[in-house]
Amino acid sequence: MNKKKRFQNPRKTVTIINPTRIIHKSTPSTAIVRDSYPKPKSRANPNTHYQENDETRPTTSISTIFLEKNPILSSDFYQIDALDLAPRLLGKYLKNDDVVLQITEVEAYRPNDSACHGRFGITARTAPVFGPGGHAYVYLCYGLHNMLNVVADNEGVGAAVLIRSCAPVCGLETIQQRRGLKSDKPVLLSGPGKVGQALGISTEWSNHPLFTPGGLELLDGPEPERILVGPRVGIEYASPEHVSALWRFAIAGSPWISAPKNTLRPP
Repeated sequence: MNKKKRFQNPRKTVTIINPTRIIHKSTPSTAIVRDSYPKPKSRANPNTHYQENDETRPTTSISTIFLEKNPILSSDFYQIDALDLAPRLLGKYLKNDDVVLQITEVEAYRPNDSACHGRFGITARTAPVFGPGGHAYVYLCYGLHNMLNVVADNEGVGAAVLIRSCAPVCGLETIQQRRGLKSDKPVLLSGPGKVGQALGISTEWSNHPLFTPGGLELLDGPEPERILVGPRVGIEYASPEHVSALWRFAIAGSPWISAPKNTLRPP
């Protein structure tokens, strides 16, 4: 039975959806939504992923209630195929210091995937990808952007999920300072390099356990009502079958999604 849960502290109200599992792997390159859920009656601020009313505003500190309702995910959560893990990460929370982000868009990278960094085997940079699921893999793109990935599956497999976009939940001022951008619009976090910058991470965070309290953590969160799928971005070098694989996942209706959006569609 689908139920809405409403978590409230004196400064912020968050409405989330907590249905039963909705993602089901049907083929190596697709995911389907198995159930359909009604949309929340409340209207969300179009510039945020959280709900506001006249008495509450986005919080600048993380409440105890929030942490109790959204505990750190255990290491077992990640011990599955990257294609299964990717959609399950949607709606979950990334926390580092006073910043909390909600994951809105991801991409799966599997073993024997011509777009995966693990395709060339274990190197000094890619070693974390071959570690056990639940660790961070952070690499530098174009010498500028720190890209956060969540390692998937068992040790030695070589798979991960790239965090492409997020929505701000807490620590907006810190996010803006790190990004050098005074905005609360989706441009703030719509892209993997922006997510890494907002979290204040570098390649030194590679191999960090996301299931251990302290530092960068991955917290439980609501499963989305609906998702979108599409081909991954910027992998023209990969084989045609992997370029066209629908291994990009996003929360339907969220403005916090990176470009291109026109390649995303219901599964």
